[in-house]
Amino acid sequence: MQDIKKLLRLFEDGAIFTAFDTETTGLYPARDRVIEIGAVRFSKDGVQEQFSQLINPEKPMPYMAMKVNGITDSMLCNQPLFPAVYPKFADFLKSSILIAHNTRFDVSFINSELEKANLPELKSPHVPAYDTVRLAQKCYPHLGKFNLQYLASVLIIPVYTAHRALDDARVCMEIFLKCMEVMHKKHKE
Repeated sequence: MQDIKKLLRLFEDGAIFTAFDTETTGLYPARDRVIEIGAVRFSKDGVQEQFSQLINPEKPMPYMAMKVNGITDSMLCNQPLFPAVYPKFADFLKSSILIAHNTRFDVSFINSELEKANLPELKSPHVPAYDTVRLAQKCYPHLGKFNLQYLASVLIIPVYTAHRALDDARVCMEIFLKCMEVMHKKHKE
């Protein structure tokens, strides 16, 4: 609870946050690859900037992953490789507090890609990142289910392109904002 109060204080004081999401070729960072990064930089005053980039995974797109996110080999073949994309993404993150929905998944994939590229892994001040799954569990414990699409439906957050990184990052931001509203009301009581 103390951590959420600190987070609420940061938000109300105007801190900059970045909600981010990755799309991948599968579920295992050691063998699968990041194929898309999406991020939304925002504060209590609204969205400041967005980042979206497809990434060539240097391997064929598995059919099951393509069925989930709609990203095809033809969409990826002429895209830059992760080492070319990461500096722009790292620059986008500067001076912000990182959040994600199921943070461990996205951070582990980014760090796996960084390891493959012989680059330093994502670390403080960005990780540990705040996880909107945990925030939603504390703010809406009665829901019992906390995946991104379910939360979007019950919290009445529009989803335009589910399982695409930029829209999922935006939905993550919206969940975060709804949680901050709940915490603000609880804090005022």
